[in-house]
Amino acid sequence: MRTRPVLVYDGDCGFCTTSVAFAGKRIRPDCDAGPWQFAELDALGVTRRRAEHELLWITPGGSVYGGARAVAKLLLSGGGAWPVLGAVLSVPPLRWLAHGLYRAVADHRHRMPGGTAACALPANRRPGAAGHR
Repeated sequence: MRTRPVLVYDGDCGFCTTSVAFAGKRIRPDCDAGPWQFAELDALGVTRRRAEHELLWITPGGSVYGGARAVAKLLLSGGGAWPVLGAVLSVPPLRWLAHGLYRAVADHRHRMPGGTAACALPANRRPGAAGHR
C-alpha cells in the first residue's frame, strides 16, 4: 500500500515535464511523481484516457484529483508559502477560475515554453506511439 500521494503527468510533453521538475525543486511537494507512460494506471485506479487528459494527484487512499485540483493538492503538500496558494485555489469561485485557466494551458501546452507540436496530438498519435505511422 502506498503511503505517499502520487503525481501522474505526461512524460512525453516537454512543458509538463519541465513544470513537474520546477515543482520538485521549488515547491517540494510530499509525493512521488512519474509519467503516466510508465505508471501502473490500473493499480492507481485511473484510466489511460484520464491520464492523457490532465495532471493527476492520487492519494494513498485512492482519491483522484485532476487538473487544477491536482495542482492545488500539489501546492498544499509543498513547503514554504505554497500551501497558502493551494488553499486559495481550492475555494470557490477561485477553484472554478483555476479550472478554466488549467484547461486553457493544457489545451495549448504545445505553445508553452518547452512544449512541442507532439504535445498537441493525442498520445496514441504521437511519433513513436504504438500503432502510429
